[in-house]
Amino acid sequence: MDINIALTLGGVMAILVGAALGYLLRWFVAVSKRGSVELEVKQVLLSAKEEAQKIIEEADRRAEVYGRELHEEEREQNERFKKLEERLLKKEEFLDKRQADIDDEISHIKEKADELKIIRDKTIKENELAQRELERVAHLGEESAKEELLKRVEKRYEEDILNRIKKLEADGEDRLARTARDILATSIQRLATSTASEMMVTSVQIASDEIKGKIIGKEGRNIRAFERAAGVEVIIDDTPGSIVISSFDPIRRQIARVALEALIEDGRIQPAKIEEAVEKAREEVNKITKEKGEQAAYECGVFNLDPRIIAILGRLHFRTSYGQNVLQHSVEMAHIAGMIAEEIGANVAIAKAGALLHDLGKAIDHEVEGTHVEIGRKIMQKFDVDKRIIQAMQSHHEEYPYETLESIIVQTADAISGGRPGARRDSAENYLKRLEDLEGIAKSFQAVEKTYAIQAGRELRVFVKPEKITDLESKSLARDIAIRIEKELKYPGEIKVAVIRESRAIEYAR
Repeated sequence: MDINIALTLGGVMAILVGAALGYLLRWFVAVSKRGSVELEVKQVLLSAKEEAQKIIEEADRRAEVYGRELHEEEREQNERFKKLEERLLKKEEFLDKRQADIDDEISHIKEKADELKIIRDKTIKENELAQRELERVAHLGEESAKEELLKRVEKRYEEDILNRIKKLEADGEDRLARTARDILATSIQRLATSTASEMMVTSVQIASDEIKGKIIGKEGRNIRAFERAAGVEVIIDDTPGSIVISSFDPIRRQIARVALEALIEDGRIQPAKIEEAVEKAREEVNKITKEKGEQAAYECGVFNLDPRIIAILGRLHFRTSYGQNVLQHSVEMAHIAGMIAEEIGANVAIAKAGALLHDLGKAIDHEVEGTHVEIGRKIMQKFDVDKRIIQAMQSHHEEYPYETLESIIVQTADAISGGRPGARRDSAENYLKRLEDLEGIAKSFQAVEKTYAIQAGRELRVFVKPEKITDLESKSLARDIAIRIEKELKYPGEIKVAVIRESRAIEYAR
């Protein structure tokens, strides 16, 4: 019993001792852990304070840099504003000074205007008094004084008047020496006809652009066949309602035009049909050339010519030279040559025939080598044309000497027909260059404001500045310009120089 109690008590005591030891152990562990945590917390706090200090120092440094930059920018902005303000103040002072100068100038001008008005009135009165005194002393009225002034001017320009008289005398002698001039002028006026432009192309009008596709054909088959058959070049571009035929030979162009118009009208455009149309057009054009040759020969009264020469002559209907139709030119020459021959007693028939056939070689000069004069001589020799006709036509370009009077007549008729106004068209560039030279001479003079060459260069109108030249000086200027033109330019006939001076009174309402 006692032993059990003792064991029990011993167990209880052991439990109590173990509990006490466990508590002591737990307290020790807890105390040691708390010291470690507090140490870690202190370490973290210390690191956080150091980092915060670094951030604060960096922020202070950046704030200082930004502050300096802002201060520098503010200083520069203030300097710009200051300079701008100074410029505005200077400009305002300048404008004030300019306005004051303008006001002074206006006042000065008004004073001068009043003075000029007084001087003008005084001058007018003094001129009237001087005029009356001059008339009283010289015993001359206004008409007498004007007559005396005209005499002085006539004496001053006596040399010009004499030159003009010499020119008129020379013109009169020329008219007397050439008594047929009136007849020539009449013939030129009667035979002045419109001329065709010299071109290397012919246009064919079409109803719609769809026809262009038919003319070209599949892969260009039709257009190649047409160009090969007609010997021309067909140009089809974006131009609406038109096709262009190009060739140096006018007969080929005409044949191609007739054939193409027939094909378009038929609507069946194919290689076989093209060859047929071209052949038919060639026959038609040959018929036209024969008819035109016969018509020209009949109109000029030139008969007994070989039919082959007539056919060649008719080809000139489709040929132009300097914009002048060669067949019309030949017919015109034949009439002029006949009139001249009849007037001076030469052989009218030979002169007419030589003039009509003088350009015969131009009908085939693109096919045969040589000048058209030489080609024409060979053709006429081949067909046994009268030798006198050959002699009359071969000298119109002075390639052969003048062997007969009729040869001189043919050359003269050629010059008249080609030189009459409207017969031939000169190069536009040369024409404009002449007009520019004419206006340039007048512009080289002082006081000239504007110049205009009109009437195809036969008249020059010169506008001058009225404040820089008087009426009397205008007459002298016109004379000086005319003399310069005579010295520096080459021109037919006369050029009228008209100097125009306008008097203008200008005033402003303020």
